[in-house]
Amino acid sequence: MTVENDIGLLERTLTALGRPAWDVTPEDIDRVVGDLALAGRAASTRREYVQIFKGFHRFLQVRKAVEIEAGFGVRLVCPVDEFNASRHVGDDSPAQLPPPTPERVAEFFDFLKARVATARKYAPAARDYAMFRTPYHAGLRFEEVSLLDRPDLHFTRGPFGKLHVRFGKGARTSGPRSRWVPMLDGLDLVLHWFLGDVRGKFPDSPVLFADECGGSLHRGTIRNHLRYLMELEGRPGTDRFSPHALRRACATHNYERGVDLSAIQQLLGHWTVSSTMRYVRPSATFIEDAYRRAVATTLGELTAEGDSSA
Repeated sequence: MTVENDIGLLERTLTALGRPAWDVTPEDIDRVVGDLALAGRAASTRREYVQIFKGFHRFLQVRKAVEIEAGFGVRLVCPVDEFNASRHVGDDSPAQLPPPTPERVAEFFDFLKARVATARKYAPAARDYAMFRTPYHAGLRFEEVSLLDRPDLHFTRGPFGKLHVRFGKGARTSGPRSRWVPMLDGLDLVLHWFLGDVRGKFPDSPVLFADECGGSLHRGTIRNHLRYLMELEGRPGTDRFSPHALRRACATHNYERGVDLSAIQQLLGHWTVSSTMRYVRPSATFIEDAYRRAVATTLGELTAEGDSSA
């Protein structure tokens, strides 16, 4: 009887999500949990919906991950995070895969850049290049990227210019939280080029990364398009990554470069530093690299002191 109840609840959950379990995003979970709350369902009921889905997703990760990746090109990562998981729902899903390395991300961007020069349609290819660089350099969620308007770019604000993220994700039903995000690592130059040379080739509208009708790209469309581009790139499945992995890579790579955790927290728009720590997955040689940097700095200081005393 318990199994039958679980199956029924799982079927209702998947119906409400409206997509296969391997395509579900954190935003989909947000929507379903929010609808349950609006319908007056108790917190315990909402927890049960989330827990049943997490259990099924874990089953897919353990038993069906290889088949799903082979058939659909999707790496299974549980979409239930601390923003959409009710309290007391344990996070017992397997550890997330590490984000793509800086070298892998650079190779992908080089592919997109080369594609701009050869694509049959220049404007969409150039838009893709600028759009996919934005979450990596600015740490935005792809839903936040899709909701950016042209007036949200402020090139004269701060030393690097800033993006005004007006629809940042809120915590605990607090509603959207806006934030200002600096355009780091040359993102200001990329977006300045995009506005000047590319955006005018799309229909006129406030949307920054518009589709060919001038409207906003849906986050699901962005996710599917990233999958398509990596298929064009021709890399093996183990080298592919999700849109959200670019955001995690932003957190990890900035942390490895020595950026303070609280700064990364503000960049990503997290409510707590603990959330940011879940995004940070340093490389296997992170400790050794940090040690070498520390030793090199110490030796440099000792050498400088020896030269001055001489």
